[in-house]
Amino acid sequence: MPLVRLDTLGADTDRLDALGRAVHEALVETIGVPPDDRFQVLVGHDGVRSTLRYDGYLGVHRGDGIVYVAITMRSGRTPSQKQALFRRIAELAQEYAGTEPRNMFVTLTENASIDWSLGDGVAHYFDS
Repeated sequence: MPLVRLDTLGADTDRLDALGRAVHEALVETIGVPPDDRFQVLVGHDGVRSTLRYDGYLGVHRGDGIVYVAITMRSGRTPSQKQALFRRIAELAQEYAGTEPRNMFVTLTENASIDWSLGDGVAHYFDS
């Protein structure tokens, strides 16, 4: 069960929805997340009261269309699955939201099954 947080500048509801859909579909296609396993926090920053900062680290020249995507999920995916995920997120974000691949900044944080409670104060994935 991944938890996705997506932050971008100047995005309206339609763009946020398109970006969220791109990330979710990439998760389903590349690492086998169930289609109904969608948990996302989608945030648009206005550039005044809240904003994002970025530079051209590693030669990637980002612009005002930058999208930060933080994915937290249980461990167990291979490096090739992760690479496929990053690539597919960039492809679908461009297709659905017109976001240039250079502006897709994605991080993946893995944890253990015990680290998840999906409600009711229960560690749903923990086998005691």
